[in-house]
Amino acid sequence: MKISISYPPLESDKGTALLSQNRQFQWFNHPTYIYPMVPASTATLLQENSYEVFWDDGIAEEISYKQWLERIKLEAPDMIIMESKTPVIKRHWKITDELKSVLPNSIVVLIGDHVTGMPEESINACKVDYVVTGGNYDFSLLELANYLAKKDDFKELPFGIYTKVDDKIIQGKKSYLTRDLNLLPRVDRELTKWKMYSEKNGNFKYLPGTYTMAGRDCWWGRCTFCSWTTLHSGTNFKTVTPTKLLDEVGELIEKYGVKEIFDDSGCFPHGSWLKEFCDGMIERGYNKKVIMGCNMRVGALNQDEWNLMAKANFRFILIGLESMNQSTLDRLDKGVQIKDIEPTMKMAQKAGLDPHITTMVGYPWETKAEATETINFAKRLFVEGSIDSLQATIVVPYPGTPMFKEAKEHGWLLTEDWDRYDMRESVWKSEVGTEDVKVFSQELYKAALTPSFIFRKVIGIRSWDDFMFLFRTGLKVLGHLKDFGKSK
Repeated sequence: MKISISYPPLESDKGTALLSQNRQFQWFNHPTYIYPMVPASTATLLQENSYEVFWDDGIAEEISYKQWLERIKLEAPDMIIMESKTPVIKRHWKITDELKSVLPNSIVVLIGDHVTGMPEESINACKVDYVVTGGNYDFSLLELANYLAKKDDFKELPFGIYTKVDDKIIQGKKSYLTRDLNLLPRVDRELTKWKMYSEKNGNFKYLPGTYTMAGRDCWWGRCTFCSWTTLHSGTNFKTVTPTKLLDEVGELIEKYGVKEIFDDSGCFPHGSWLKEFCDGMIERGYNKKVIMGCNMRVGALNQDEWNLMAKANFRFILIGLESMNQSTLDRLDKGVQIKDIEPTMKMAQKAGLDPHITTMVGYPWETKAEATETINFAKRLFVEGSIDSLQATIVVPYPGTPMFKEAKEHGWLLTEDWDRYDMRESVWKSEVGTEDVKVFSQELYKAALTPSFIFRKVIGIRSWDDFMFLFRTGLKVLGHLKDFGKSK
């Protein structure tokens, strides 16, 4: 059986689709490509089990839809797997129907957070053959392939997989494989064309860079806005062992010459796991050969732990701030106290790390004054140098999340046209409307253009890598200003 992991090009005057492995979808005028770890694991696992795999990311390859369609017709996979998200699900329905027209014998499968939250919708909306729900879909897709290949042990439709039989939607109930991440083979970087994602990525200061994923997804796992709460939750957070990740880091250094790694676990494991990993980085000497980065939570670490991460050669630390309103943080179930935010940034910076914060604006229950408080706080940290970079996004209530359910219950939604959930507008009732959130987002990015920040960055240049990173960052800031430009 020949199986493709496909990202069809999604052509739009809004920019490039930021689709693979993203918790929030955006169209970017200055594209960035994230190496999709779970799809890459899927490809590797399928190949290890004797399936022929075709890695087919037309978005990262920057080819046209017409070129992609002609190529997939020539490849004629037996199964075509596509990851989707809310703002492009309707496009994927159309692509599915076109694929079933030109390749009637190919089985089309949809995966991702949107179809996990609303699996029956896609079954009814297009000619898709199967919808695979959940976040550990590398295991699920192997089960599906084995089921379709009529292997003796796979006689029932596997758990969490939906299909339609005689106009009736059925759901698989039986799980065949143990979802132990340590049993997965190491991702085959060459099969999954890792170099396509190694440079056009704002997280990397040193090139080439790549991704790992120690855990799925976040050990907190309760934030009501996060689209990946449909895929994972804190109650079933799973990790590989520190040794397994260290072995992967070693291979990335020695075999591929990687200079920077970002681990995209929703939040990097902490406690004894973190200590064992950092100690291993130092003992093996990897801290002298590669830079590390990860996601982390406010209040999760003390100064000694931040210092240990710095010694292990971590650099870029992404921290979700989201709001400076405690009632908003409580409503989002962030588990964060405002009093801990600034100390967290200062501890990370004191250790020599580069903290990056994410903020969101446009909550239905927040006033303009409360949104302005978040913006001004982030700008102050940025101008003072307590954080190294920041990201602004418009709040989107993705289907399947607790936030979407709350919005439905309160009648906040202005539309359920999924095309409009692309962060170019506010899709629910709020005092902070579409134009307001765009202005606030632009103000955050403009903070990077202040003379004091630019001067601080220029005098901090110590190498060609520093210079090129500053240049690339400048281009991305200008791109973000265009992303959040005024509506036409």
